[in-house]
Amino acid sequence: MNLFKNNVGKIDRVIRLVVGIILIGNVFYALHHPIGWVGIILIVTGIAGKCPLYSILGLNTKTLSEKAGLK
Repeated sequence: MNLFKNNVGKIDRVIRLVVGIILIGNVFYALHHPIGWVGIILIVTGIAGKCPLYSILGLNTKTLSEKAGLK
């Protein structure tokens, strides 16, 4: 188990970034709820392409072509 292996695919990364930005935006704009700070984790893992929780669970959302380095 390698916690620092890239295991987040491009679609997953985009979803993480969008949801993370929305959550952080809600903290400042409307909801004022601390759960919005989870958005920071989503943004960091989306930018890095690495998710330690995925590594622990043995998940990988990369497509076959991303794993082969073609995209």
